[in-house]
Amino acid sequence: MMLDMITAQLGSSLDQLAGTAQRDGRAPSLVLAAGQDGECLHHTGQGGNPVPSPQTQYRVGSISKTFTAALVMQLRDEGRLDLDEPIGRLLPELGEHAPTARRLLTHTSGLQAEPDGPWWERSPGTSVERLLAGVTAEKFTLPLGRFRHYSNLGYGLLGALIERITGQPWREVLQARILDPGGLRDTGCSPRDPYARGYLVHPWEQQLREEPTPDTLAMAPAGQLWSTTGDLLRWAAVLAGGLDGVLSRATAEEMRAPAAIVDPRRWSLGTGLGIQLNRVGDRVYCGHTGSMPGFVACLAADPDTGWATVAFANCYNGARVSTLAHTALSEILDAQPEAVVPWQPDGPVPPEVEPVTGRWWWMGNEITIGYDTAASQLLDIDGGDLARLDQIGPDRWRYLDGPERGEDLRVLRAPDGSVEALDIRTFIFTRDPWPDTPR
Repeated sequence: MMLDMITAQLGSSLDQLAGTAQRDGRAPSLVLAAGQDGECLHHTGQGGNPVPSPQTQYRVGSISKTFTAALVMQLRDEGRLDLDEPIGRLLPELGEHAPTARRLLTHTSGLQAEPDGPWWERSPGTSVERLLAGVTAEKFTLPLGRFRHYSNLGYGLLGALIERITGQPWREVLQARILDPGGLRDTGCSPRDPYARGYLVHPWEQQLREEPTPDTLAMAPAGQLWSTTGDLLRWAAVLAGGLDGVLSRATAEEMRAPAAIVDPRRWSLGTGLGIQLNRVGDRVYCGHTGSMPGFVACLAADPDTGWATVAFANCYNGARVSTLAHTALSEILDAQPEAVVPWQPDGPVPPEVEPVTGRWWWMGNEITIGYDTAASQLLDIDGGDLARLDQIGPDRWRYLDGPERGEDLRVLRAPDGSVEALDIRTFIFTRDPWPDTPR
């Protein structure tokens, strides 16, 4: 598709947003980048510790979970893993209390947030064997499926699951299955120059303390990765639309589907299969936030347009990069002119389909059925929102979109073979808006 643009005025506004976030958050350095369909169209770096460039690596923390989730989904697509089978079959060390991969991906397993022992993000890592040995039944502190309770430990288990299935370390599987085929050359488990050091900013003195960046080993699938804005914009395009050889479009869409609501009162944050879903106004952005000692990060994408933003800061407190990334993405989308798609006449409707099209009623409710000749699909036109239907048999079509998704539309014929009515999940639509005997 032709890329939209960031005007000079919009670019100046994004620079101001980033500058304000760096100043108010007292971040040693801060980066904001924006792009569409994986291509970076704007980059701004603020601060001087270091002076950031598009090549500067930052630690991205829990954005790493999106990569781990994608590896799990790849194995599922290959038939090597069932998301709804308890992982104890593959990791017998966990015993009968082992959850399913789906529960771990969506943080609904009831598992506690962190592994036992010192804070794993700031300590030398432990082995997979020791991690598994520490996951006893007592670690499942909440009812299964009742709450979305964020669990870093759960993603450590998913990393162990990937290793057990493939027979290779998680980081080697990641390199071979995602980073190399996805062209993500600046993403990895260790930093390479140039990279930002991570800091803790003193709460009232203008001082910095450099934070350690240990290899977290078994917990690496939860937050180990380093990356650049360019690589994460490319990864955002994969999560939003798939990429051949990495993640199918259908699987990417499945990962973005809401599986749990984080805040049931406001419904502003949800989770999919390894993906965070942030509602901002009338839009829902997919992506993930991340933090490790000395770093915060956010990746946000709008699947409908392909636009995405990435924000990094190398401080653990103060900088609100999540707000920055989401605000910047909203400003970009608000500034884009609405695309006007010219109307074009379609080809002829097949004679056996033409009697199905037109206006139909059930109990005073109207639907209009159209037809897309190029796609050979029926269209349920409801108030301007189109739902597509694929033919799955003679006089039988299945909804691909909308509230009826997965349901069938059956064409009912009179004894003479003419189309008499439409049966949509037992509701009978006829040509008569006011029948004497509604069905």
